Amino acid sequence: MNAPSTLRGPELVCPAGTPAGLRTAVDAGAHSIYCGYADETNARNFPGLNFDRTEMREGIAYAHERGAKALVALNTFVRAGAMDIWKRGVDDAVAAGADALILADIALIAYARQAHPKQRLHLSVQAAAATPEAIAFYRDRFSIARVVLPRVLTVEEIARLTAHAAPCETEVFVFGGLCVMAEGRCMLSSYATGKSPNMTGVCSPPSHVAYRDEEDALVASVGGFTVERFSKDEPAGYPTLCKGRFLADGTVSHLFEDPVSLNAIELLPRLAGVGVTAFKIEGRQRGRAYVAAVVQAFRRAVDTMAAGRKIDVAELRALTEGQRDTTGAYKKAWR
Repeated sequence: MNAPSTLRGPELVCPAGTPAGLRTAVDAGAHSIYCGYADETNARNFPGLNFDRTEMREGIAYAHERGAKALVALNTFVRAGAMDIWKRGVDDAVAAGADALILADIALIAYARQAHPKQRLHLSVQAAAATPEAIAFYRDRFSIARVVLPRVLTVEEIARLTAHAAPCETEVFVFGGLCVMAEGRCMLSSYATGKSPNMTGVCSPPSHVAYRDEEDALVASVGGFTVERFSKDEPAGYPTLCKGRFLADGTVSHLFEDPVSLNAIELLPRLAGVGVTAFKIEGRQRGRAYVAAVVQAFRRAVDTMAAGRKIDVAELRALTEGQRDTTGAYKKAWR
């Protein structure tokens, strides 16, 4: 087990989708974990995931006892007439000892700052703040301590934003799932199912997923829309709208986005060099074995980088979606 209490260099922020997942991430070497309540206040509101109030208190205590921090995500946008649910989430997370709250809705940010003036607040990637002016607004108006940047930026853009954001910190995703939509702007899922990550915390929800056998294929649909056709000898993954295969101009392809994973391990030195404070791993829906392997690998990478040695960039490929990875927009050459 790594020693999470030692922090030399960027903070490693790791997913905790369940109490067991939290313990796994902490024991694997996470500097911080992020988690959420089992309701619509967080953007990973899937059955079987997340924390009740008792689990949250116990999980935060477990992290603190081992030198790790706990960040609580209440990062969906408030539903009209239901502000009390989100307010209660803020109050309960603060009472449980959260080191920071990850928020997106501007009204909820205002409430948290007024009700808990000493509480550390982070701006969720769901807020999609990607300009110096937007970050400065949250920093100066609400004393936001850190902004999680969208995954549509190049390293050069991250460098400029980090410089302008100071003393507000920046955090970037370095591993896990990607989405064709800019965070906070998801429309496909809400169009097809009436539910989306931005409002109800769920994309392509299981309640709207259906499978049927058709000739020599397994056909998957979401909200009544066919999005995948798997052959009998092909592994059948979970169908999501943006990563489905569609027929366009006579060609079947992943029209919106290939099912690949973000893997920016090779860019960690550059990102640290431009002043990024924290590296975030996506994956609250993943199992404990996956979380342990990824967190351990990235903890080794962060420690290796801090020691001035070269990072091993090969070991994580087997854990990526379809064993295919990308640096995404971080190395984007087009505009």
